[in-house]
Amino acid sequence: MGCALSRAPAPHRPDPHWERLSLWHDTVRTDWSPRPALDGDTAADVAIVGAGFTGLWTAYYLAEADPALRIVVLEAETAGFGASGRNGGWCSALFPASLPTLAALAGRDAATAQHRAMRETVDEVARAALAEGIDADIAKGGTVVLARSRAQWRRARAEVAAAREWGRGEDDLRLLDRAEATAALRGSRTVGATYTPDCAAVHPAKLARGLADAVERRGVTIHERTRVEAIEPGHVATGTGVVRARTVVRATEGYTAALPGHSRSVIPVYSLVIATEPLSTSTWDEIGLGRRETFSDHRHLIVYGQRTADDRLVFGGRGAPYHLGSRIRPEYDHDEQVFARLYATLVDLFPVLAGTRVTHAWGGPLGIPRDWCASVGLDRETGLAWAGGYVGDGVSTTNLAGRTLRDLVLGRDTELTRLPWVGHRSPAWEREPLRWLGVNVGLRAMTLADAEERVTRLPSLAARAVAPLLG
Repeated sequence: MGCALSRAPAPHRPDPHWERLSLWHDTVRTDWSPRPALDGDTAADVAIVGAGFTGLWTAYYLAEADPALRIVVLEAETAGFGASGRNGGWCSALFPASLPTLAALAGRDAATAQHRAMRETVDEVARAALAEGIDADIAKGGTVVLARSRAQWRRARAEVAAAREWGRGEDDLRLLDRAEATAALRGSRTVGATYTPDCAAVHPAKLARGLADAVERRGVTIHERTRVEAIEPGHVATGTGVVRARTVVRATEGYTAALPGHSRSVIPVYSLVIATEPLSTSTWDEIGLGRRETFSDHRHLIVYGQRTADDRLVFGGRGAPYHLGSRIRPEYDHDEQVFARLYATLVDLFPVLAGTRVTHAWGGPLGIPRDWCASVGLDRETGLAWAGGYVGDGVSTTNLAGRTLRDLVLGRDTELTRLPWVGHRSPAWEREPLRWLGVNVGLRAMTLADAEERVTRLPSLAARAVAPLLG
């Protein structure tokens, strides 16, 4: 696989580091000059640590609800630097914890309320972007998940059957036969598919940067290149000053482990992505995705893709190793072996892409809690709030988190504050090296499970054995 990264110089980008982060960073038209860093001590009503989607949506909805609030957002790099600007561009109703898991926490009605809220959130993201004049290339085409083997088809049917048991109808999740599936997406060896309308393809960096501008228009202060060193009740310490606030929101997701006291709260696991050059109309005629549906298949090791507004194919997946001690380093964003496997998988899915040039290849950490259940909450005694643990499903879930944190901070009792993820506390991850061993064994097992199914054409025993390790 060749990965050509040539591009014309863009104006107003004094540090080329930003545009090299991903296709999304390279193609968003923005001034990448960092906003002023915090310079000295200050006071606020609400201090938010992290200018990704969680922090920005929280600031947006708080400022909208109460314009008098003094809100300060602190960001170690620039708004949209992390997973919010580098993901695969799915704004979906997916929530990392299953309905049975949520029901075990708070009951069946609460679980279905969470799912309903996630479905509504997909439309809320699009509504808010339109209201703020943010052109984030949003297209709500839904998601097609192909079944490309007998074992995958069995999982697809089981998923739809389980959805029906939860009262989820055809308008929520449908089973597609081969003809219906290939009408939307012509992947190789397709047997059938599942389809949900509850997903929109999005340019995440355009959304993140537009949202940062929107919160500033509402009076929120964003300090970039301001690394937080400690979070305490009423107090956020940085290398250049202290912010005192009655409410402090931790919105650090995959970078949480770097904060004192949080080394085992959420672990960073890398997801890597490639993007092709713009494809011709004839190539897209052979692939499909005429409504810019997002897509995947029912393999065990997660892959995801979308057709961009400029007709590229963006394709990503898990498979990069977890690094001992929850380390995060820029060099981990690139793994040539993983990129090569992604390209091979993409060509296997769509043979017409053989020889297609890949122009961008990137990655970054996403946050995973020990029980794979995202959470949001506010400790009223300490004033410390948090949201995160999205396991890669954060483009939409962050919006729900922002609206929920708004209600919690303002003391409102609403349908959002009664959802089962509110106040949930995930158990701590195991200490090293058990954590490193368990996570990487799980990742390798998923690769083995897919290989096993290709040989046996039966559901994987390896996947069944490792499932308890993966939450």
